[in-house]
Amino acid sequence: MKIFPAIDIKDKKCVRLTKGDFDNKTEYEISPIEQANKYKDHGFKNLHIVDLDGALTGETINLDIIQEIVSKFDLNIEIGGGIRNFDSIQKYTDVGVEKVILGSAAIKDKNFLKEACEKFPNKIALALDAKDGYLSIFGWKENSKVLTRDYLNAVNEYGVSRLIFTDINRDGMKQSPNFEETAKVAELSNCPVIISGGVSSVNDIKKAKDLKNIEGIIVGKAIYDGDILLEELVEEDA
Repeated sequence: MKIFPAIDIKDKKCVRLTKGDFDNKTEYEISPIEQANKYKDHGFKNLHIVDLDGALTGETINLDIIQEIVSKFDLNIEIGGGIRNFDSIQKYTDVGVEKVILGSAAIKDKNFLKEACEKFPNKIALALDAKDGYLSIFGWKENSKVLTRDYLNAVNEYGVSRLIFTDINRDGMKQSPNFEETAKVAELSNCPVIISGGVSSVNDIKKAKDLKNIEGIIVGKAIYDGDILLEELVEEDA
């Protein structure tokens, strides 16, 4: 089970949103570079980064920060947030990220996802952010009116290398992930799944290990708020 500590970047700072709401955000004193260094020092190997500025603009706003983290700390990084064209994917792969996460653009245009998987083999991760069974897009502000299950069935053969599933209702709430829905998605998916949203304790991680086709789990707010100590979290990392 890979543990992915999370860094969400907004205005060059580490922040956490509740249910993806930009008006309900918490800013932290530590910088993204310092936070990445902290994770590295504790022995983590993987990192989940979301460029929230990128999510709002569709540009690689914090590419310099990502590049510095990759070059300094030798972590396997997956990066998401407003990646809507091949140029952005190329920029991130050029600086050495392990996976580039596609979300809204891939849901709006399946062909973009398919071509991305062909152009960048083993580099594309797909983020499926669901609320009450339906996919949400554009910073979770818009309901796509597409059922998660239907979309996944349609793109399952495209060659996505990793799927990140988030139940929006759990995100930032620290009420445990939606294991039931995640298990259904993992059963359908041709590629391994990362659990995201709502991790509240190490017990959630232990429970995730019992699910099939799960590659890892993302932990965010519970770290920043001190509910999970990095020392105990890294023990679950493999």
